[in-house]
Amino acid sequence: MTTLEKANLWLTDTFDAETQNVIRQWIEADSDEMEDSFYRELEFGTGGMRGIMGVGTNRLNKYTLGQATQGLANYLHQQFPNENIKVAIAYDVRHNSKEFGKMCADVLTANGIKVLIFKEHRPTPELSFTVRDKNCNAGIVLTASHNPPEYNGYKVYWNDGAQIVPPNDEAIINEVYSVKFEEIKFEGNDDLIEWIGEEQDDVYIDACMKNSLYQNVGRDNLNIVFTSIHGTTYTTVPKALEKAGFKKVDLVREQMIPSGNFPTVASPNPEEPAALEMALDLARITNGDIVIGTDPDGDRLGIAVRNLDGEMQLLNGNQTNTILTYYILDQWKKAGKITGKEFIGSTIVTSDIFYDIAEKFGVDCKVGLTGFKWIGKMIRDFEGEEQFICGGEESFGFMTGDFVRDKDSCGSILLACEIAAWCKANGSTMFEYMIDIYKDLGLYYEGLVNVVRKGRTGAEEIQQMMKDFRENPPEMIAGSKVATVKDFQEQTSLNLLNNEKSTMDDIPKSNVLIYYTEDGTKVCVRPSGTEPKIKFYVSVKDSIASEQDFREKLVVLEQKINQVKADLKL
Repeated sequence: MTTLEKANLWLTDTFDAETQNVIRQWIEADSDEMEDSFYRELEFGTGGMRGIMGVGTNRLNKYTLGQATQGLANYLHQQFPNENIKVAIAYDVRHNSKEFGKMCADVLTANGIKVLIFKEHRPTPELSFTVRDKNCNAGIVLTASHNPPEYNGYKVYWNDGAQIVPPNDEAIINEVYSVKFEEIKFEGNDDLIEWIGEEQDDVYIDACMKNSLYQNVGRDNLNIVFTSIHGTTYTTVPKALEKAGFKKVDLVREQMIPSGNFPTVASPNPEEPAALEMALDLARITNGDIVIGTDPDGDRLGIAVRNLDGEMQLLNGNQTNTILTYYILDQWKKAGKITGKEFIGSTIVTSDIFYDIAEKFGVDCKVGLTGFKWIGKMIRDFEGEEQFICGGEESFGFMTGDFVRDKDSCGSILLACEIAAWCKANGSTMFEYMIDIYKDLGLYYEGLVNVVRKGRTGAEEIQQMMKDFRENPPEMIAGSKVATVKDFQEQTSLNLLNNEKSTMDDIPKSNVLIYYTEDGTKVCVRPSGTEPKIKFYVSVKDSIASEQDFREKLVVLEQKINQVKADLKL
């Protein structure tokens, strides 16, 4: 079916007049916009969907979201027959999020499903918490995380509070794609809607404190600067910090105003130093000890602390998670809580230092595919057998305990501030604590390269790049011979030194490649599942014995990462 034929299908009474007018204008103008809006169906993937808002099958709109929600409703009725089904809904600050949230609620209630929906913006982790706290069968959150303002998205959570994973994900996808647009039930029943708000915040914040705080040292003497970067955490984090006893909290007021335009930043992504620039400026004025920022839906966090030169420095996700994980396990060990039946969670693209941390403290380190839904699956799979302590991934996400089954900035912020306060009370800094960990376990350093390729041709180019890397792996990277190639699509690990191949069927198939060299350098290649880009994760390591060692070896490792980029022509 041609693009024009697909567009003409939307010129029927199933679709509203505004939608039809846009399509007629495109047809008359022979617009390129129509091609990109209809050349494919917006993918409902294993965690939901994310895309540019607008008219068409390749856009996020009333009809593509309605189709997804109708499919979910059909599946819920299959899985929970003769039950009073409940679904929780939250939404972030993005354009149309609130309207999309109510529309999804209408589709569910039209199908006889009770809906608990937040009155205003709330962070994604609070939705995850609420699904379990309120004994819901599923949850939906409207968010596009840290994507640009023109994007929005739709994520589905199951009754354990985690994002959907096999077998539910594929089954829901099949239901979604079997729904015709004319079959969507849009006429909701408001009698089946329960609005929730601040009372649920308090329950969530109490759970964050219970699972994230270990010792009360110096909390009233830590200078904190916080920004929600126009996102949802304005509703929870300041209140949580106050409740936990942190007295000196300065807010970046301009960025505490929720806005889908994210007017003060080019990108609302705390992984990028520019997104925290206003907070860093405020910290210079207030003599801040720690700067914290969160993304629009409040699951990721970026942290900056004072480095060895006293300057504020943004930690990468691996560094933050290293500090948080080591500290938690140290506290557990001191409390005599480690029995050998505990585990931490990580992902294949995250630093291998987490294996070392787990080994040091006598716990298991389970590793899954990229995305916190796989850490959530670990918790469910081993519930009653092993106790989950904490988990993280390199993309600025961390969770403490299993009360939330997704990355959670609020609990992680409380924990990070406790560590910073404890360090300060002992005449040290969080940065120096990190170096102490590296002295103990080895210095790991990471770099990330994002290669962006937009549109239809971009998607084809990314596909070709993966094909080339799979079929022609590099022989040398940064002066070291490639020793192992792990192909998660083929679920194989090939030792290039002896040409032995083994299977890796303990992790689901995914279009990811990892190269390990003889000196321990790790390069992971994967296309993004939510953005038009292919990602290259680089990890290098060395040993250090002192702070001076740290300074010198860091320069060497940075040069090595640059060499990796050059060798791979990035």
